[in-house]
Amino acid sequence: MDDVEVRELRYFRAVAEELNFSRAAERLAMAQPPLSRAIRLLERRLGVQLFERTSRHVALTPAGNVLFTESAKALDAVSAAVRRTRRAARQAPALVVTAKPGVATDLLRRIADRFPDPVEIRVSGFGEQAEMLRDGRADVALLGCSSGPDGPGHDGQDGLDVEVLFSEPRVAALPAGHELAGRSALTCADFAGRPTPFWPGSSAASRAYWSGQDVTGGPVTPGPVVHDSAQLLETVALGQAVALLPASVAELRSRDDVVYRPVLDATPYSLAFAWAAGARDLRIARFVRTAVEVSEALPRPGAVPAG
Repeated sequence: MDDVEVRELRYFRAVAEELNFSRAAERLAMAQPPLSRAIRLLERRLGVQLFERTSRHVALTPAGNVLFTESAKALDAVSAAVRRTRRAARQAPALVVTAKPGVATDLLRRIADRFPDPVEIRVSGFGEQAEMLRDGRADVALLGCSSGPDGPGHDGQDGLDVEVLFSEPRVAALPAGHELAGRSALTCADFAGRPTPFWPGSSAASRAYWSGQDVTGGPVTPGPVVHDSAQLLETVALGQAVALLPASVAELRSRDDVVYRPVLDATPYSLAFAWAAGARDLRIARFVRTAVEVSEALPRPGAVPAG
């Protein structure tokens, strides 16, 4: 069996992402002819054609599309192995855990205080946690996920093991004076056709979940792009969107210009720990056990009063 080198996969992905050999060569800081030869050698070694090439057009073949998907996993695994190996060589390497700012990082601090081994907390942005686990920048991540009838779901969760800590209801965030604010409770159907905040890089399933249309099956009406919960609430307060939020966020972010109402049929929100599937670091299991003990002692967020 002919081996494929990591270098060749990086060359292939640069061409696949640029769909232009000149731009890919510039990105890789190399000349175009050696890049073209490397791709032809890779195709001969695999026995397949990866690109359709004309003088004006470059496109992936079906085989190229498969390699594009699978090579991302392989390169992530290599990067993760290198990072974890280097961390293991340090004297008393810390367990690296990550979460987005807010409720999640506050919970991580509580857990780290109880955990006997060194812990390094890294704050990450929306949707970054799974990627950090795959490429080795983190050992454990605290992330949000849906709690639908088919079990927990989260963008990019393939290849990860997940332990749900707890679930909570979601509520509607509305501008003060909004036509729906006078009602004591809402349903997901009330969100139909109304713009909801748009998280960059989110999947169609995630957008449906955050707009309540995972329940109704209706189309999502995208609102302003947001990057964190503070920005989201500003768009709501300005009347640019309505939003579905975990009850805990509503409880922590009371504002005069935003009102919260229960949404009776909204899919709940869960906080869960995730780690790379097959990870053998025993500290991960101990950390998750500690997390479960800490979370069980905390009050659970509930439905927000209508007043």
